[in-house]
Amino acid sequence: MKTVNYAQIVQTVADLTCACSQIAPSCEKALQRALENEKNPNARFALETLIENAKTAREQDLPVCQDTGMSVFFVRLGQDVHIEGGLLTDAIDDGVRKGYKEHGYRASVLDPITRVNTKDNTPAIVHISLVLGDLLEITFLPKGFGSENMSRLFMLKPSDGIEGVKNAVVRAVKEAGANPCPPIVVGVGIGGTAEKAMELAKEQLLRDVGEHSKDETLANMECELLERINALGIGAQGFGGESTALAVHIGKCPTHIAALPVAVNIQCNANRIAKAVL
Repeated sequence: MKTVNYAQIVQTVADLTCACSQIAPSCEKALQRALENEKNPNARFALETLIENAKTAREQDLPVCQDTGMSVFFVRLGQDVHIEGGLLTDAIDDGVRKGYKEHGYRASVLDPITRVNTKDNTPAIVHISLVLGDLLEITFLPKGFGSENMSRLFMLKPSDGIEGVKNAVVRAVKEAGANPCPPIVVGVGIGGTAEKAMELAKEQLLRDVGEHSKDETLANMECELLERINALGIGAQGFGGESTALAVHIGKCPTHIAALPVAVNIQCNANRIAKAVL
């Protein structure tokens, strides 16, 4: 049994929040590749600006975007880990409070009915998976709502088949247009129940940008959908061109015989992720 102290988790989470000032290296490389392949002058200007913005934010420890998001965490908790001093979720919230305050990031979380701000960007959204061993892995995904608001859930009929799934994903991106600040990363979850598909779609955003599924069928779908999405011509920041999306990442889960859930969760160009293992 490994013991992890509450205060250690708080500090680890606080340290992770600096990701709001750093887009993922794989995303920065994907933006650079998109620029190299882009012919549309307006889209090229947009991509150049996004790359320069990411560099400035990283070097000066400034938010990549004014929307420092709602704090989402994916946690892998080993069954042989004992957390001493309090609840894991409370420690994560305390870490978010500490980190967002230290960096001066915007507080964006409020009561959905009264619209009263919690003033410290809590509570965080925490997804916990139990695993074997004494691993405690915490992954931070600050999710801005220009992209999050474009989330879609399609409860398709099984008879819609694989073409229905593909059409739903393309439809979601087309209807989102420039709202999620393209070029985007498209997370797709297929199967499970409604809430499982939505969680699965968001979890796909944790991959390195462009990392294909190990499932050959899903990997082929990712390539086809990326091509179809980029053919929409929305382009970087809606200026047209080749780069509406940087990647499509798909995950799947068994579902009911009467169901075919398809969830789409879009990530903006400011793809910010950080991970720590305790």
